[in-house]
Amino acid sequence: MNLKDEINEDLKSAMKSGDKLRLETIRSIRALILEFEKSGKDKVLTSEEEIKMLNGAVKKRRDSIEQFNLAGRTELAQKEEAELKILMSYMPKQLSSDEVYQEVKRIAEEINAIGKEDFPKLMSKAAQLLKGKADGKLVKTLVDKYLGII
Repeated sequence: MNLKDEINEDLKSAMKSGDKLRLETIRSIRALILEFEKSGKDKVLTSEEEIKMLNGAVKKRRDSIEQFNLAGRTELAQKEEAELKILMSYMPKQLSSDEVYQEVKRIAEEINAIGKEDFPKLMSKAAQLLKGKADGKLVKTLVDKYLGII
C-alpha cells in the first residue's frame, strides 16, 4: 500500500475514533501529498518523494519542538512531539546510533575516507544512503566522530 492510500485509510479511522490530534496530523500529510500532485503535470509520487515529503514534515516538527522548549512553551512542544510520533509511524524504520555509525564506517572503508579532507565525500555518500533512515544531524555527528573531527 502506498503512502496516499495508507493516509486515506488512517484518515477515515481517525475520524471514526475522534482522535483530533491524529486527524490533524494526517490531514497535514494529506495536504502535502495533494500539493505535490498538483505541482505539475505527470508528477508521480514515488517512495523517494514520499520519504522526502515526510522528512520535511519531521524536520519542521523537530525545529518547532526545539524553539518551543527554548521559549518555555512546553504545552506546544508536547503537542509537536505527539505529532512527530505520528509522523514517524509513516517513516521507514529508523536506525539506532550504533547502526548508523556502522554504516558510516562501512561507507568510509568503501570510499577510503580517512581524514578531515574526506568529510565532503563521506558526508554526501552517507546522507544519500541513510536518507529517511536516520536524522541528518546524527549522521553528520557520526561522520565527524569517525573522521576524528570532534
